[in-house]
Amino acid sequence: MTTPPAPLRRSSLETVLDVAFTEQAFTASTVMARTGLTRSTVLAACDELVRSGWITALDDARTAGEYRLGRPAKRYELHRTAGLVVGVDVGNTRIAAVVADLRGTVLAQVERGAAAGTPGDDARRAAVAACVADALLQADHPGSPVLVTTVGVAAPVDRRGGSPSEDDGFWHRMNPGFAAALSGYGELVVENDANLAAIAERARGAGDSFAALLSGERFGAGLIVDGVLLRGTHGGAGELRILNIVEGVGTPEGLGAACRTLAAAARAAGRILPGTPLATAASEPRVLDAPMVFAAAEADDPVALEIVERLAERLAKACIVLGSLLDIERVHVAGAIARPAERVIRRANALLQAGAFRPVPEVVASQLGADVVLVGAAQRALDTVRAHPLAFSLPAAARERTVATTGSVGG
Repeated sequence: MTTPPAPLRRSSLETVLDVAFTEQAFTASTVMARTGLTRSTVLAACDELVRSGWITALDDARTAGEYRLGRPAKRYELHRTAGLVVGVDVGNTRIAAVVADLRGTVLAQVERGAAAGTPGDDARRAAVAACVADALLQADHPGSPVLVTTVGVAAPVDRRGGSPSEDDGFWHRMNPGFAAALSGYGELVVENDANLAAIAERARGAGDSFAALLSGERFGAGLIVDGVLLRGTHGGAGELRILNIVEGVGTPEGLGAACRTLAAAARAAGRILPGTPLATAASEPRVLDAPMVFAAAEADDPVALEIVERLAERLAKACIVLGSLLDIERVHVAGAIARPAERVIRRANALLQAGAFRPVPEVVASQLGADVVLVGAAQRALDTVRAHPLAFSLPAAARERTVATTGSVGG
């Protein structure tokens, strides 16, 4: 059993590792400039991190063509596959898993449909475990341990990873408990899907005060205010059931679901006139979905334009609720609906600017598409590793592989 490092030594090891996570190839001088540690401390830490498998030693600066005068500096880099992270998006109709290395590079991604049809908790848990196993198989790094797996679910999540039993059992169905099914895949983190969307947006420069609004089937917001992700006592910050009592909205139904509802009502009322763009789509034996309606609106179909207006009002009111409570800078409309709904977003911005509430958040479309939760899940797993990397023990095989590849590093 490895003796844990003393607190001061542990601190220097984690400081050097923090540089390794953010730099590509680095030298002791790089670390000294970033951290203020002495050369002897840095070199001793690098020796130990090589032995433990976290970093690898590269050719020195002379061999790399960077040497000018004096003794060539030793160069190091993060051992990217010393461990892996897994992100999972467990949606109502889709399960997806991604495997990434310690730099966040995606090694494999797998998707399975029809999650909503999974009959019972056991089958749903098994489907998630099978999706993760498939992704790891495709990643093809059998000697690299999974350090953290983050699972995103469409439910509030408390600090223990559980969800409340309210909401007619929907939250429990989304989060039936995954600990046993994923017990072989490192530390398990269960997180609300909208929170993960917010983590993904912030990692890509969204700022310090914004909401990531998942907007497909149900509105749900991940909230970051002054750089802090808001959770609440039961993990329910950002749940928008309050929209049930907002006049002109009435439900937390998202843009995709509301669009289908409005299109079905127009079709049933005979309001889709022959020869119009929406009539062509409506003649097909399937549900009129949001992309079809939005495409018809671009062709100036009158019913489609009316639906876009209704959806824009719905989105604007949801944003007023978020902006009034939290004074955020912007709302990122997230999920697969975001790009098709750009006309709705433009109109919602116009309604907000013309309204009585000031200031109002800017509404923008996320660029991460349907994978926003998956991206956030992988990022959350990476953040967990990087926060306390030495809490994770690398297997002997990984350490031996590193030393065999690089050789030992002297002082």
